Amino acid sequence: MKIMKLKYVLLSLIVSFCTVSCLDNGKATRNSEGKSPSEEITEASDFKYWTWITADAKRPDSSYTAEFKKYKNYGLDAVLINTATDPQLLTRLTPLAVDQGLEVHAWIMAMNRPGDSVALQHPEWYAVSREGNSAFDTRPYVDYYQWLCPTREGSRGHVLSLVERLAKVKGVTSIHLDYIRFPDIFLPVGLLPKYDLKQERELPEFDFCYCEVCVAEFEKIHHKNPLNMENPAIDMEWKQFRLNKIKEVVDDAYQIVHKNGKILTAAVFPYPEMSDHMVRQRWDKWNIDAVLPMIYNGFYNEEIDWIGFATKQGVEDLKNNNVELHTGVYLPDMDSVKLSKAIQLAKENGAKGISFFDGGAFTQETLEAVKASKSN
Repeated sequence: MKIMKLKYVLLSLIVSFCTVSCLDNGKATRNSEGKSPSEEITEASDFKYWTWITADAKRPDSSYTAEFKKYKNYGLDAVLINTATDPQLLTRLTPLAVDQGLEVHAWIMAMNRPGDSVALQHPEWYAVSREGNSAFDTRPYVDYYQWLCPTREGSRGHVLSLVERLAKVKGVTSIHLDYIRFPDIFLPVGLLPKYDLKQERELPEFDFCYCEVCVAEFEKIHHKNPLNMENPAIDMEWKQFRLNKIKEVVDDAYQIVHKNGKILTAAVFPYPEMSDHMVRQRWDKWNIDAVLPMIYNGFYNEEIDWIGFATKQGVEDLKNNNVELHTGVYLPDMDSVKLSKAIQLAKENGAKGISFFDGGAFTQETLEAVKASKSN
């Protein structure tokens, strides 16, 4: 993930949109034609094509305009832009993309906040492993894994304030949450050799969060201390406590973005049961408008048809939720033939669209494959 999502070294997908109305004090926020933002998105395309990109403030507008024009010419509908939560840069880039006919989604690294100058002034905000080490100065796997605790008022309030700043930018369609989870308790199996690891059980150095606030709140509710458990991995209340803490952040973000006339999307792990197991993320339980599962088959040593399997799993889990699913794929693992197949599998298994990680990894051949698939 250059910082990007951990998508190259590990993972931590998002979206088009559902027909959920935007909330404003309990009332639907609608435009002058009586349509909610999510309804406008749904009508824009039967099957949406997205790409994630990371912005650089030093690049001139002309360079971005050319990039956005290229995406549109080859059939893309939306860009998810990581501006490092800078609303000014997002304000600058949004009209450039919109002018080329693209939707803009503000991509934010949520609970993982590498280099966050505000958070770094508050060491107590960071998640703590079962070993007792804080991600403030002892980071799991890679140095940019600087995870905040979702339970502490200060850290979750900080994340939500960043969401609100981006949600106020005119022309943005959604706020796109990434790293909205805990650190990986299990890495994708294809990445384990990179770290010379075996993860056949939950290892304490990758098990979060055991800070004093999390432990005290859990103990108050359930009358037991996870630090005293012989095997906390099998305690379902402790696991559910952490799933709920991530859900609470998402649900609060949902209220914030809807009050600002936007919708909420997120990049998530491949399907809910898998996300639950790997990163304490149960996204089929969230208040959200659309999800982009990162179904990166190569990370899991799976064949291309696994993209169809994982897409179908997620679609089934969401079938009563009124939430759209847009399959995310990893371009460096794809040639034009594989990419065409991935798009076909996403369509056949119920996805509402497909997103590509990332824009910089497109080749001329894969761009042509995207364009050709639009007519299929």
